[in-house]
Formats: sequence, C-alpha cells, structure tokens
Amino acid sequence: MRERTIAPSRILIYLVVSLIAAAWLAPLVVVVLNSLRTNEEIAQASMIGWPKQWAWSNYAAAWSGFCVAETCAGIRPYMLNSALVTIPATIFSTLLGAVAGYAVSLWRFRGDNWIYGIVTLGLFLPQQMRLLPWTIVLRDTGLMNTLTGLVVIHTIQGLSFTVLFCRNYYTAIPQDLIRAARIDGAGFFRIFWRIILPLSPPILVVTVIWQFTHIWNEFLYGVTFTTGQQQPVTAALIALSAAVADIPQHGVQSAAVMIAALPTLLIYLIGGKYFVRGLTAGAVK
Repeated sequence: MRERTIAPSRILIYLVVSLIAAAWLAPLVVVVLNSLRTNEEIAQASMIGWPKQWAWSNYAAAWSGFCVAETCAGIRPYMLNSALVTIPATIFSTLLGAVAGYAVSLWRFRGDNWIYGIVTLGLFLPQQMRLLPWTIVLRDTGLMNTLTGLVVIHTIQGLSFTVLFCRNYYTAIPQDLIRAARIDGAGFFRIFWRIILPLSPPILVVTVIWQFTHIWNEFLYGVTFTTGQQQPVTAALIALSAAVADIPQHGVQSAAVMIAALPTLLIYLIGGKYFVRGLTAGAVK
C-alpha cells in the first residue's frame, strides 16, 4: 500500500494557519480562564494562569450583584437594553434594506444608481464624522439618552450594509420574472412579498447575522448618546467598579465580558455556516 506523504508547503500552510488561530484565540482563552479564577488568585499570581479552584460565583455576581455606575444590579439590565436596541434595529434595517435593494436592482427608475451610490457611501464614512449630525437629530427629536434613539441610529446606519448585500443578491434574479409578474397586474410590494422575499432567505440570514453582531458589539454611539440606566451592555462594561473598594475585580469583570459576548458567540455558532453559505450564494450568482 502506497504511503501518503504531506508536502512541505501544506505543512507550512497548516503551521501558519494554526499560529494565526492561536493568536486570535489567545485573548478569549485568557478572559475565559480569568472568569473562573478568584480575585485573590489573580492578584497573587498573574492575569495568565489556570484556575486552581473554579470560581463559578463570578458569573452570578457579574449577572446580578456587581456594581455598575453605582447601581449594584450586575449587567442584567444592560443586557436587556442591548436586546431592546439590537433586535428591533436588526429587523427594521434588514427589511428596509431588502426593499431598497429590490428597488434599485429589479425595479429600475431614473436616478436609481445615484441613490444606491449615496446609500452605500455610508460604508466609507468614519463613525466619528456622524456624531455631530446625530447629536443634532436626537436633540431636536427628544430622543437623546433613550433606547429608541439608538434603534433609530442603528437602523439608518445599517441600511448601507443591508442595501449593498441585498442589491448584489437580487441582481441575479431574472428580469423576465419581474416583467411577467407586472404583466399579470402585480405591483411593487406584491412582487416583493410574493416573489422576491421567498427567494431571499440566504441573503436575509447574512444581513441578520451581520447586523445583530455589529449592533450588539457597537460601543461609540452607546457611550456617546446614553448614560446611566439607558446604556447598552458594551458601554456599561467600562463602568464596572468594585462594590466597596477600588480593588480591581478581574474575575467578575472577565465573567461580565463573557456574558456580554455570549449572544454574538451563539449567533456565530448557530448561524455561521448559513452566513458563509449566503455570502457564497450571492457571490456565485
């Protein structure tokens, strides 16, 4: 039987990929291990080490007992804030992006390319440039320091991505299908709900995963436009403080970080393959 040999180039590829993966995973491993270590153990040793005793109580304290901005209720209320912002903003931006992507790709009209270019221009503008305009908008609409204001921001900001993804996906749908539907008397929204939307699950999964992850992890708008009990969890994490003394609580803080990251980790683990599949479907078409 002929022995299989591995080419040196393949060994080098495996080695490089393994080193890159290790570099990316190292911070996560450190945070996970510290979340299961006591504060005394971390103080006596270092920030890098294996737990001598599993401090699962860190997670209970981070969830409902640790002090954030002088309110000792853990990060639970801030997790709820993030959910109340992320879920509706993801739904609204995805649906609006799907309709807009359908309009500029299959329902052609004069100036559609200009509108598409202006919408996607938002992809290239740094977030810092948008702070002042959003400050004026939220102030004049009375939405400053509210979760509704963050929903509005993320819905509109997300349109650049969702329109781009959906438009590129919908361009592969034959125009003859749309013409036949229009001949039968179907209008703009009927064609969208009856024909386009049933063909859209692959790209909608991509946009939902992308938007959910981006909005949940967003920090700048949350820390700029909200304070106190209205902050999302990413902004609240920087306000973690010890209940009595100013002694760093690295174990509980690491547990809080892991809890805050759990929703996006679950989204990735559950929908990661569908995300790649949706992107590939759009690329191949």
